[in-house]
Amino acid sequence: MEHHFADGRPQRLPELAAELVSSNPDVIVALGGDVVPFAQKSTKTIPIVMWVSNDPVKAGFVASLARPGGNITGVTLILDELAGKRLALLKEVISQISRVAVLWNPDHADPEFKEIQREAKALDVRMQSLEVRRGEDFDSQFQNLTKERPEAIIVVSSRLMQDNRRPILEFAAKQRLPVIGDWGRWAPDGALLSYGPDTTKLAARVATYVDKILKGAKADDLPIERPSKFELVINLKTAKQIGLTIPPNVLARADRVIR
Repeated sequence: MEHHFADGRPQRLPELAAELVSSNPDVIVALGGDVVPFAQKSTKTIPIVMWVSNDPVKAGFVASLARPGGNITGVTLILDELAGKRLALLKEVISQISRVAVLWNPDHADPEFKEIQREAKALDVRMQSLEVRRGEDFDSQFQNLTKERPEAIIVVSSRLMQDNRRPILEFAAKQRLPVIGDWGRWAPDGALLSYGPDTTKLAARVATYVDKILKGAKADDLPIERPSKFELVINLKTAKQIGLTIPPNVLARADRVIR
């Protein structure tokens, strides 16, 4: 196995992808929707197995989930209805909630923001859009949050959001704002709750795709896999710190409770 890392410098990705392709591997594993485009541009023949948190069709990686076409297949964390479900869970926890801020990266191609919009309209919740494209955008959006004072923050995850998880949660704790996350360590690190796929299990699925390709399968014959099992994680320590009580019927549905 050869490992190529950009060390937090995305400008190195074209060079690293070219180096990797020149070594003529049997298969390339691309971790992240911000990495896949560079692997895709570097080869049309070497199979690529991706693990992404954006929509691979909207991002232009594959023709469809069922028949990817080309030399790319793999796993996506995206499932449209999950985003609306997170807002619905928040409404169950705080029944009187009326204003929610959504922290998201518009350059990260996925349907979650629109799904939250749709659910917010159905639940009569006013939604504030906070767009963050670069790390330096967070400070100005934190200022907007301080001025506007929403009642909760929903985070649409991407690498940018995951890399800035600590400052987001630290800011929210100071403001006593509940944070709702999706996949990853949002709830364990201090969000009120998270609801999404088990990323460890999905990452393991990537190895299954690699195994199939090494045994002769073609990437375009392997459908893109989407999550089918989801975990509700509730952080009771955070709830106590911000003065919230989780309703028993929500708590009973939790797969994991942090006390």
